[in-house]
Formats: sequence, structure tokens, C-alpha cells
Amino acid sequence: MYVAVVGLRVKDGSDSATQRDRAVQAARQLGVNLNTLDYQNGQRDIDRIVAGTTGKLKDQLAGQSKALLDRLTQTKARTTVSDPQAAVVSIDDDSAEIMVSMNATVTNEKVKNAAPQYWRLLMDLDRHGDRWLVSNMEMVP
Repeated sequence: MYVAVVGLRVKDGSDSATQRDRAVQAARQLGVNLNTLDYQNGQRDIDRIVAGTTGKLKDQLAGQSKALLDRLTQTKARTTVSDPQAAVVSIDDDSAEIMVSMNATVTNEKVKNAAPQYWRLLMDLDRHGDRWLVSNMEMVP
């Protein structure tokens, strides 16, 4: 009987750690996706962003996708990311708050050698089965 109880506790701890890792990875990946856009693949890039979200945020981003795609194409913009980091602010079984930071560089036909800009985003995530999706985010100074 003691072995079964210990085994259950180990499994519960492993599941918590796994969900924590999944939440952090989902937030980091959305941050990267938000700042990795290329006018030549704009629709694919935007679809990838929308796929990582849920609720009102997903509706908002989907509603703005045509305007963003038009702007990317018009300016021939590309964005790239370096040094993406993410850390848990808080987490429970079905929700998490994750801070994401990275450097993003935007280039276009007029600006060929832009300097990286530092970004920090605070993201709220909701768990849907084994997936974590971002439901809200805000820029943090």
C-alpha cells in the first residue's frame, strides 16, 4: 500500500511539472510567433499566432489578421527574435500567468539594419486538455 501512495505522489508531481513546462513553452512560443513574421509567408505566420490563442484574444487577432497581412505586404516587413525567455508568475491546474521577454528586430525595404527592441509580455493562459493557449496578454514596461 505504501508503494502505491508514493507512486501516485511521484506521478502527480511529474504531471504538475509537465504542465508547468507546457505552459511556459506555449507562452514562449506565442511570443516568438508574434515577433517572427515575414511578408512572404504572412498568412501562415498569422495563422500560427491565432492558433496559439483562445477566447476574446483569438477573436480579436483573427479579426485584425487581414489588416496585419496587408501592412506586412505593403511594407515588406520582416521581424526576427533573439533570446526568448519565459517564467511562471503563477499557475494552477487550468490557468497560468507567464512573463515572456525577448529582443525583436523589424526590418523592411526602408530600414535594412534595425536595432533590436526589447519586449516583455505578461500572458494569461488557459489549459485545454494538454494544450495551453494564451487568453490575454499585455505589454509590460
